[in-house]
Amino acid sequence: MKQRVPISEIMTKNLVIAHVTDSLKHISTLLKENNIKHLPVVSGRSLVGVISKTDILRLSFADIYEGQENVDETVFEMLRTEQVMVHNPTTVDVHDTVKEVADMMSKVEFHALPVLDEGKIVGIISTTDLIKYLLAQYHH
Repeated sequence: MKQRVPISEIMTKNLVIAHVTDSLKHISTLLKENNIKHLPVVSGRSLVGVISKTDILRLSFADIYEGQENVDETVFEMLRTEQVMVHNPTTVDVHDTVKEVADMMSKVEFHALPVLDEGKIVGIISTTDLIKYLLAQYHH
């Protein structure tokens, strides 16, 4: 297996990002439309949080992805994104290696970590990205 592969080689670069002022309804739509599970949340250009499909589902009385949306609408309107997102998320640096990031992810409960380059978000790395990369190593 190649040593010292930077995480930038396997992270998701075409990011969907939410703004801290976005409504939960908008965030729920972004997650669904883009078929993603984690959204970095920014304020201006700074990363302030991460919100996941799981965070949204926890608020939902019905399965969001099946109808019953009128109940959820009320809950979404009562809460702000800031109240639901994970604040000060664990992040990794764009120059960290795949091994370092895999090691870190094995110790935290998050399934995706924002990737920063000099403090700015440039990507996101998920456990799925890591698994796909590791599996690819076996096909050589």
